[in-house]
Amino acid sequence: MNIKKKNLDRLFGTQKPIIGMVHLKGETDKEIFRTALREIDILINNGIDAVMIENYFGEPHNVEDVLEYLYDYRDKLIYGVNILGDHYKAYDLADKYGASFIQIDSIAGHLNRSDDHDFEEEINRLRKYSNTYLFGGVRFKYQPYLSKRTLQQDLIIGMRRCESIVVTGDATGHETSLAKIKEFREVIGEFPLIVGAGLTVDNCAEQLKIADAGIVGSYLKDNHKDYGDVSEQNTREFMDKVKTLRMK
Repeated sequence: MNIKKKNLDRLFGTQKPIIGMVHLKGETDKEIFRTALREIDILINNGIDAVMIENYFGEPHNVEDVLEYLYDYRDKLIYGVNILGDHYKAYDLADKYGASFIQIDSIAGHLNRSDDHDFEEEINRLRKYSNTYLFGGVRFKYQPYLSKRTLQQDLIIGMRRCESIVVTGDATGHETSLAKIKEFREVIGEFPLIVGAGLTVDNCAEQLKIADAGIVGSYLKDNHKDYGDVSEQNTREFMDKVKTLRMK
């Protein structure tokens, strides 16, 4: 087995781990914080393996508030961080508050070649001084494609820069096509592959037969939309399906 695949399973303590996305919904800092803690409890109590704290609706300081709480009071929980558009801040918060993993939405392909060299040096420096596991997106939702390299070339470069590749469709909550997942797998071989958007009860078995892990946000909401409220029923039904897949 690929050593990075072993490390992925070891990090989460299971095969086919599922990470629940916490979007930081709310009108005030206090509401955002309380909502995040409520959502985390629902996700974990209904079988989700880990959570990712992201400033999707909130701000970086809201992410820090939640991470500080988890670090102080929920040390047995596996959690990670994504600061949209600021990988420096993500690493800073991860190291400060003991996050197990970081996501950078685009690790290769999003920059022209002159800027890409500097980006690689930045990532290498950050990884050198941190033990945090890195998820890196390629052809990720909402990210530009400026490298003019082939998908294969960008994926090969991406594998040098992270511990797992993340594949998504075109938008939050939109299904990642099975063809795209297969295409990524054919290029990266046994390197860890994570489906980062659009997993549902109906498609997770087929998609997770190919991918090694999943990140789920919108589907676990009461309306299956990013702005909804996390649903115990949706989370439980989704994880029951994943647990059945693991047994097989």
